[in-house]
Amino acid sequence: MNHNPSAFETLLVEPVDEHVAVVRLNRPDASNALNTQMGRDFVRYFEDVALDPKNLRCLILTGAGDKAFCAGGDLKERRGMTDEAWTRQHVIFERMVRALIDCPVPIIGAVNGAAYGGGCEIAGCCDFLYAAETARFALTEVTLGIMPGGGGTQTLPRAIGERRAKELVLTGKPFTSAEAREWGFVNEVLPLPQLLPSALATAARIARNAPISVRQAKLSIHRGLQLSLRDGLALEIEAYNRMVPTEDRREGVLAFNEKRTPNFKGR
Repeated sequence: MNHNPSAFETLLVEPVDEHVAVVRLNRPDASNALNTQMGRDFVRYFEDVALDPKNLRCLILTGAGDKAFCAGGDLKERRGMTDEAWTRQHVIFERMVRALIDCPVPIIGAVNGAAYGGGCEIAGCCDFLYAAETARFALTEVTLGIMPGGGGTQTLPRAIGERRAKELVLTGKPFTSAEAREWGFVNEVLPLPQLLPSALATAARIARNAPISVRQAKLSIHRGLQLSLRDGLALEIEAYNRMVPTEDRREGVLAFNEKRTPNFKGR
């Protein structure tokens, strides 16, 4: 897997340690706007992670600079685009959304500034979000003659409920990080200097846990919410049974009984 920080034109991948990496949307001069190349970079990186997570146990997704997380689709690039080119570009964005949502490794979004349009949708694909006090969110697509097409009409109502999501999507009005927290879109709101350290502290806690357990629990929660309770319970026990024969389960119980920190290997 490509952990070389310069491997992508629009993303900066910075390994923090053997288990945690920070992925930065890296077009600060364009407010980290989502262009075709960024879509391709997202697909390549997150599909690679899904194919082989290696030692990766948690990812943090954030924006370069302190102004924007992602200002949304790059409208300069879209100026004068034919219908066919627009549709072709959007297929890349659809794959990006699926790659983010299907990533087996937990993704913590650290929203460092404006997350508008597609940027708000990228945030919505993360497992949970921490946001800077200065962060702002909006799904402005209907003001441009389109609608959210990067998962926004699906991830937002699942996070904050149908009625609030309809209000925000149909008006296109911005909302603050405090509102996002109150409504359940964001978990924690922090002063900007504390944003990344807090996300890293949570990532470190996740990375200390058994990686197969974490990945199976993430899958069980995400898929289970789309099922009836009965089918969800069946899915959960299938996910659970994957742990029974693992070395990590034996190590976890042994470490508890020996009053020491477990050394999980991911097998």
